[in-house]
Amino acid sequence: MSLKLLIINPGSTSTKIGVFDGEKEILEETLRHSIEEISKYETIYDQFKFRKDIIINILNEKNFDIRSLNAVVGRGGMLKPIESGTYKVNETMIEDLKIGVQGQHASNLGGIIADKIGKELNIPAFIVDPVVVDELDEVARISGVPELPRVSKFHALNQKAVAKRYAKEIGVKYSDLNLIVVHMGGGVSVGAHKNGRVIDVNNALDGEGPFSPERAGNVPVGDLIKLCYSGEFTEQEVYNKVVGKGGFVAYLNTNDARDVLKLAEEGEEEAKLCFDAFIYQISKSIGEMATVLKGKVDRIIFTGGIAYSEKVIEELEKRVGWISPITVYPGEDELLALAQGAIRVMTGEEEAKEYF
Repeated sequence: MSLKLLIINPGSTSTKIGVFDGEKEILEETLRHSIEEISKYETIYDQFKFRKDIIINILNEKNFDIRSLNAVVGRGGMLKPIESGTYKVNETMIEDLKIGVQGQHASNLGGIIADKIGKELNIPAFIVDPVVVDELDEVARISGVPELPRVSKFHALNQKAVAKRYAKEIGVKYSDLNLIVVHMGGGVSVGAHKNGRVIDVNNALDGEGPFSPERAGNVPVGDLIKLCYSGEFTEQEVYNKVVGKGGFVAYLNTNDARDVLKLAEEGEEEAKLCFDAFIYQISKSIGEMATVLKGKVDRIIFTGGIAYSEKVIEELEKRVGWISPITVYPGEDELLALAQGAIRVMTGEEEAKEYF
């Protein structure tokens, strides 16, 4: 059965769209939005009509007949914590995306735009594995401070997609495997996948875990508290030190791991130390997740843009290869992952979940 899907993935200054015929991509466009265009709108939701109209206009320009679509899939946003899966967009979800129950983010527009286009065409609209997917074991939520429970915010879409890809390639059910999946991009998330659930993972969105190109990672708590009350920085400035301006940016003024590796290979001492620390911290997190899985790790999977680096993978394997064999799926094919989520529901492989 041929299924034509429109995929919508909004970012802060762009909207990436794709049209798929099954798992085959037949059209992809990245629609750039200038700061001047975006700044006209007071809230993320206010951008809704502007972004939707651009999507429809580009499809018309490409002579694509939107009436041939079978479903629309949007990137999920900052909803309440939910189980992994594909969700049919409903009114409760729309309201939560509008207000951003866990924060304002451009991805909140994905489900809203998908729903509107779907209703106009009388076809279903879905979201798949947003960053708020939460399958943590209860013991993993305990932080030591009751007011500060650990939360699950990570690269759920890509982690789940590569875990299921690996399972399919070896002919085993995802729910029968124990995996450690490491996404390495602007942020780094390390997840323990036990029998189809991510039972522990660092909150990569807010900078927890290993440091990364743009995240500070776990920092000395006492010193962070002193920094907050020093009077030198606003709340936003402290947050920016942890998310956005931490990690490689703070030490080397770049968020590109390729730049860091090049500097390290050229003998720049601080770059070499930062690169070594990057490998060291990711490896420590993998070791932590191995204990979560009680040492029974079927595979360690590396993914995300930094996984393209053979040097990064080589150094990581030196530290963690004794835990389990590794598999590498470099990059992050979000559009395909969103399409696959809808296809699994529309072909009956999975049931669509309902958002409450």
